[in-house]
Amino acid sequence: MAGWRMMRPIRPVRLLGDVFRRRITRAISGVPLSTVVAGCIGVFIGLVAAALIAVPLSFLPDPAGAWLPLAMLVVSLVGSIAVALVREQELLRLLRLMPDGERSASPASGGGCNSILLDTSAIIDGRIADVNRTGFIHHTLIVPRFVLDELRHIADSPEAMKRTRGRRGLDVLTRMQRESGNPIEIVDSRTGDVDVDGELIELARRMPASILTTDFNLNRVAAIQGVKVLNINDLANALRPVLVPGEAMYIRIVQDGKEAGQGLGFLDDGTMVVVEGGRPFIGSDTEVTVTRVLQTSAGRIIFAQLKATD
Repeated sequence: MAGWRMMRPIRPVRLLGDVFRRRITRAISGVPLSTVVAGCIGVFIGLVAAALIAVPLSFLPDPAGAWLPLAMLVVSLVGSIAVALVREQELLRLLRLMPDGERSASPASGGGCNSILLDTSAIIDGRIADVNRTGFIHHTLIVPRFVLDELRHIADSPEAMKRTRGRRGLDVLTRMQRESGNPIEIVDSRTGDVDVDGELIELARRMPASILTTDFNLNRVAAIQGVKVLNINDLANALRPVLVPGEAMYIRIVQDGKEAGQGLGFLDDGTMVVVEGGRPFIGSDTEVTVTRVLQTSAGRIIFAQLKATD
């Protein structure tokens, strides 16, 4: 009975040990390998510098000879590790541990990001596959494991619409891996945040990296936290043909507008065209003249009127 009582605390201790081990593993898994290497180099340099300084100081009379070497050890370690982490990329390139072409600067150094994290919405949108195929993107495209898990969860949804969107996202990733362009990397980094958007932002801050998304809310939250965001919708708006007031074009009017007599048409890229007095011409291609272009957060709206006939 006494032996059984002595063995009872072992299981709680093991549980606490497992929890502590899992938390340490999760925290370490989110740290890039280059940061770990730079930290180890900083420790080595700090120990060497502390040894060179501490040996002469140890010959001083007490109490200075007793505590000065220890103080110098702490200062050298902290200072060397801090410098090594701040100048991480330069240090690794100096030691030939990183190719010169890889220039991903840390936030402290104020440089740019060399990687792009793909959000679930950008993958499902699919336009990133076409952009990547053109060769305009020269950065590494990264899909975190938790984003892939979210895509798989959406693809297994009982709702037909969500299931279709999830499967489309998986198909887009498969196509991007097969086609020419930047390779797609899957990383297992975790940050411990239960929210996918929050975890994506935290991972982008740690790497550092930019986030590619079409999610307006994620765009705003990431920008507030200092993370660079690349929005596919902004790129699409920038590439749309420029229309100026007075320019003539042909548009097919397909439905009524909100106001009396208005007709609505759409350009090939989905831009809405509001035609004053266009209601009688629904179902026909009509020549119109642009009167003004309104840019909104949801996209562009073009206002036009029927072209006057001579």
